[in-house]
This record gives sequence, structure tokens and C-alpha cells, in this order.
Amino acid sequence: MLKNLLCFFLCIAVFFGCNSPKETNTYFGGKIINPKSNHVVLYSMEEVIDTFFLNNENRFVGKINQAKEGLYYFKHGSENQYIYLEPNDSLMLRLNTWDFDESLVFAGKGAERNNILIDCFLEDEKDNKVFYQLNLLEPRDFKHKIDSILIIKNNTYKEYLDEHPDETIRFKNVLKVALTYPIYARIERYPIAHLKYSNKLNFHTLDASFYNHRKNVSIDIDSLMYYPPYAQYVRNYLYNITYTLGHKPMTNEYSSDFTKDLLKTINQKITSKKSKNAFLKQTVIGHFYKKSSCDVNNDAFNTYFDLSTNKKDKNHVRKMLVDNKAIHKGKKLTDFIVYDFTNSKHSIHEVIKGKNSFIFFWNPEYVSPMYISSRMNYLSGKFPDVNFLQIKIDGSSNDKIHKLDIKSQFYIDDKSEANNFLTSKMPRSIMVNKKGIVKNGYASISSTKVYTQLKELSKE
Repeated sequence: MLKNLLCFFLCIAVFFGCNSPKETNTYFGGKIINPKSNHVVLYSMEEVIDTFFLNNENRFVGKINQAKEGLYYFKHGSENQYIYLEPNDSLMLRLNTWDFDESLVFAGKGAERNNILIDCFLEDEKDNKVFYQLNLLEPRDFKHKIDSILIIKNNTYKEYLDEHPDETIRFKNVLKVALTYPIYARIERYPIAHLKYSNKLNFHTLDASFYNHRKNVSIDIDSLMYYPPYAQYVRNYLYNITYTLGHKPMTNEYSSDFTKDLLKTINQKITSKKSKNAFLKQTVIGHFYKKSSCDVNNDAFNTYFDLSTNKKDKNHVRKMLVDNKAIHKGKKLTDFIVYDFTNSKHSIHEVIKGKNSFIFFWNPEYVSPMYISSRMNYLSGKFPDVNFLQIKIDGSSNDKIHKLDIKSQFYIDDKSEANNFLTSKMPRSIMVNKKGIVKNGYASISSTKVYTQLKELSKE
């Protein structure tokens, strides 16, 4: 392993050492061990910057013209990770897809700042286990522990800057977010998490000092909108503020009144039009999926349509609502053609005949194959009498999900009758009993309510 790393870093030094001192281009490349595809895609926000293809040694390198300083993320297979680039960087990575984040290491110009950012990410992953126990504590003890953790995070920040005095203001801000916002996010989530884990019924009354961190944060930075530490903090803050309006704790699903108030909170607290519209859409769709049902809170959706100024987003949400009405609970599922991975045609009626079935339509734009395999294997293990099917929307014979039974996987093309209820291209699950009757036309694999629904289906 050490020998491979040394060779890797030596190749980088030779490659970039050949460039002219006046070279002003930005380079991004590296080596992928056990690749999941033949390319790496680089994004800025949600915009594709470039696609870099692997050579026969699973290496890639690309030049980014006129690169702007800031956060980017790269995607390989179904996984992604954030990087920070500056003009003239020559950033190279090395990772093993079997242990994607933990194996990720950077070299070249810009490596040190990216190595500390990935360290922050991994540390946050470890903190998840710690905070399960901390959420059981009473407010005073919780805050004492949190303050101690923040001292450590701020010391890490100071030590890094002492060793790297030339870092830009923009990177300093991103590093501060990476280190401290995950902790701030957990402070905002504490009221609801404490009730959940301690089985209490009512929120604590917390004084303003509990939220002292709010004096030092901003929730209106578009460039950080998709950066997980930042986005999670903003989300937790908005939910926490909405709960203080007098709503009782909610877990399985959110009431229509809560959703409306949350949408209004987003509208009031976030001034950036782009960020506001993104959070409004995420909220109204997320709460709908949490219900795991065809039932629609019309008041909540009407509030969304009133507040959002993004026509494209609103048209997308309207398509989802139209899709929802195209499948009727208590009616026989409309027949349509699916293809298996030998490109053979099948009638869905024949595939599900005589079986209680859970049909999941998926799209990688909204849900990763890794998450699907994890959830489907878990759910099928819990409910072995239910026939679980995965159908790729606008798919092909190359869209197999690893670690799932190939015999349960299918795809539909753009001519399929199923597209009549999939115009939004968003994931949806349909539960059908042995007689082919729809029991739930818009279930959700991410909702906790799906367990009860599957239990009922298995008894049909």
C-alpha cells in the first residue's frame, strides 16, 4: 500500500513538474481502484463542469479552463464527494470504491486543504454515534458537552490556519463551516432528537443562550447550498424555528399545518431566491414522500405554489401530483411492458400474478443504486412473502443494481404505458395484492410508515 502511494505521488510530481511555470490551468485527476464506471464527472453546484474518462490503468486527468475558486464535487458510480479548487491547482486523488470515503486521499497542489475537508467529513460520520448518547442528556449537560466539542473544532481550525497562513478568505469560511456547522446542526436538532430518544412527550423550554451559535452563522449563502454541512444546518434550523410556533413533536409524518408553517418560515428566513426555491421544493416533496400514501395535503401544496417563484420547479411538482392521480387505490393495476436484463419483454400482470408485490420505479437522478440495494435487501428480509421488484425509468440492459437479485430487476423505455403515471420521472412505489389490485399507489421506501403498509400487504 505504501509503495503504491509513493509511486502515485511521484507520478504526480513528474507530470506537473513538466508544466511551464507560467501555466495558469487547473488540473484534476487521479486513480480509481475497483472502478464502478469508466468515468468521473465534476460538478459545480448542480452544473456539470466536465466528464473525465479512465484509461486502461484506471487513471484520469483533466484540465479545467478558467476554474473559479470554490466548492465542487465529483461523482463516480453512485457515490460522490466534495473538493475545493482554486485556479492553478493540480489536485490528484486516489480512492478505492470498496471503501470510497475512507480510502480517499489527495496529492498535488491543493491537496492539504482537501485532505482536511475529507477528515472533517469522516469525523462527522463518527460523531453520529456519539450524538445518539448526547441526545439523551438534559439541556444543561448537552450544552456543556457541545461547548467542549466546539472548543476542539475551533482549535483544529486555528492550528490549520497557523500552518497555512496563505489560505484565502473563501476557503477559511468553508473550513469553518465543515468543522462547526455539523455541531450547530445537532444543537438545532436536539429538541426533537431528545424527545425521540428519551421517549418524552413535550419539548424543553430552552433559553436564548442555548442557541448562541446563531449569532455567528448565515443561512443565505448560495455557493454553499449543496454542501452537506451547510445544507443540513439550515434545514435543522428551519425545522426547529417552525416547531417553536407551537407544533407538537412529529415523527411518522408532518401535518399539513406544520408543512405550511415550515414553507412560510423558509420564505421569511431565506432571502436568496435560488436557495429559497430549492428548500421550498425539497420540503413539500419530502413531506409528501414521508406520508407514503396517495393522500395529498392540498393546502400545503397550494402554499408551495404561492411561495415558489421557480416555474420549472412548480411544473415538476404539478407533474408529480398528476402522476399521483393516475393510479387508483382499489383498482386493478394497468398493464404495461417491462424488460428484463436479457432484453426480453414481459407483461407486468404476468410478473406479479398471484403475488403480493411491491413495485419500485427508480431514477438515479433522485436515488442512488446503493441506497436502493440497501433498502430493498432490508425490506425483503423483513417481508419474505412480498415480491419486491425494481424497475428503472427510461432504462437499458446496462442498469443492473449490484447486490440485488437480477430476476427482480427490470426497466421500461420511453414508450412504456407506465410513463403515463411517471411523467415527473420521480421514484414511486406501488403496492399490489395477489389479485393485482392497487393497495397503495404512492408508497415510499424511505418512509417509516412503509413497514406497517408492507405488513398489511403481506396478510392479503
